[in-house]
Amino acid sequence: MNAKPDVDTPRREQLVKLLADGSFHSGERLAAQLSITRAAVWKAIQALREMGVDIESQHQGYRLPHAVDMYDAERIGTGLSLHRIDVLFTVDSTNRYLTDHPATHAGQAVLCLAELQQSGRGRRGRQWLAPFGSGICMSLGWLFDSMPPTFSALSLAVGVALTRALRELGAHEVGLKWPNDVLWRGRKLAGVLIEMRGEPDGPAHVIIGIGVNVHLPESSRQTLAEQQAVVTDLQEMLGEQCPGRNALVTAFAAHLLEVLQRFAREGFAPFIEEWQRYDALRDASVRVLQGERTLEGVARGVTNDGSLLVETRDGLQSFVSGEVSLRAGQQ
Repeated sequence: MNAKPDVDTPRREQLVKLLADGSFHSGERLAAQLSITRAAVWKAIQALREMGVDIESQHQGYRLPHAVDMYDAERIGTGLSLHRIDVLFTVDSTNRYLTDHPATHAGQAVLCLAELQQSGRGRRGRQWLAPFGSGICMSLGWLFDSMPPTFSALSLAVGVALTRALRELGAHEVGLKWPNDVLWRGRKLAGVLIEMRGEPDGPAHVIIGIGVNVHLPESSRQTLAEQQAVVTDLQEMLGEQCPGRNALVTAFAAHLLEVLQRFAREGFAPFIEEWQRYDALRDASVRVLQGERTLEGVARGVTNDGSLLVETRDGLQSFVSGEVSLRAGQQ
């Protein structure tokens, strides 16, 4: 279960919203707007910093390093068939939150967004690093009335949805790395983590967790580089044309809903050709790590059930799971 909310969280959220324009705000003015003392403002600033919010302070007052388009459920929900949108200031994990607050009817979608995610996860339990205002942390919950065909390929279909949205917004060079990463020029832009609860012959609850880098600070890039993770963000890709986070979430959710509705009826078949077009590993020399076993070969696309095809010295092999990387000299 999620931790009990801090009673001071609403005040901290109000304070961040006042700072969201990226301009300096004096402690005196903030105190007046929040109807608290300047000492209470300072205390709230310190608490936010401890939570991971980077707040600069000078004689002019306080500010965020850059303007932040904070999530707005009304702006996101306009025109989308979402049963519920939950916008949280802080949460351990948006996926875990939707585990506790799932969709309840087949074909129904619920969306959770968090400004601060304390325990976000990527594949294989890795932490997803997302400093405040630097990216998108979202989870979409969906209920299938029965297990769709080729359910194992759902993460690939989700990748198609994200790529469609990004290309529509101007990110034309994005590609997909099996099974669930979105890349730009070989660097990671976004990741997907799918969790499922259900029975083979009954309804299936699916939670699709998505992390997208929008405006990563240099400190985060350095931390990820130390972990041998090469990343990019939308700000680097699109510059001044980069949409705000609300517009991004709206585009992602719209394409996800479209893909999920069709996937429920037809499985992965309608998306495989498009996935192959975006395949960032196609015909590249790759290394596949499965536990302590490593195989090398040439990537040859995917099958109808989402398995990766690799041409090895022993012939064409398929992989339903594993960690894939380009072999030396291919980066």
